[in-house]
Amino acid sequence: MDKLLKIIFFGLFIKPLVTIGLGLNIIGRQNLPINGPAIIAANHNSHLDTMVLMGMYPLSVIHKVRPVAAADYFLANKIVAWFSLKIIGIIPLDRSGKTKRDLLFAGCHEALDNDQILLIFPEGSRGKPEQMSRLKKGIYYLIKDRNDTQVTPVVMHGLGRSLPRGEALFVPFNCDVIIGEKITHCDSSKEFLEIMSRKYVKLLDYCITRHNEH
Repeated sequence: MDKLLKIIFFGLFIKPLVTIGLGLNIIGRQNLPINGPAIIAANHNSHLDTMVLMGMYPLSVIHKVRPVAAADYFLANKIVAWFSLKIIGIIPLDRSGKTKRDLLFAGCHEALDNDQILLIFPEGSRGKPEQMSRLKKGIYYLIKDRNDTQVTPVVMHGLGRSLPRGEALFVPFNCDVIIGEKITHCDSSKEFLEIMSRKYVKLLDYCITRHNEH
């Protein structure tokens, strides 16, 4: 039933919003992982980030795409929690720092074991529109013992203007989605963050909306 609800929601609402309401410039679509286990690591400026990335997937596999989201925010009340868990299919993550690392990622590992695709924002939370925040190490610790899981970096630009943090009004804008090549292996969290940072900088160069700002 949850799978059907998710397909209906994305088919009737999200895909039309993404394809008609936003002018998307998509580069590297061939790099988007269709089969899991896999992780998409994207920058985060807007609630639309999740919807745009999930909306790029065929409805036949949309149930396999699972955003990893803050439990304190998305499970704050019963209505939001039901929608987040049943319709979007989030994997809630405890950001309090009180959960041990092996338990913190238990839901993520279960999803990857079931060949699902995780959507993770390594900045941890939404930053200021079109500004990259400091990357966190969580993804490295999630994949360091998993030889079956690769990370696909994605940079989005323009969505922070369409639905910025703290705003509820959607404004149509042209937006970029640049999908990079997979990261296969890193020996340390420091190396992982350095590689991710370099890839993000490189992918930003392809953003048409970014160049139009200057």
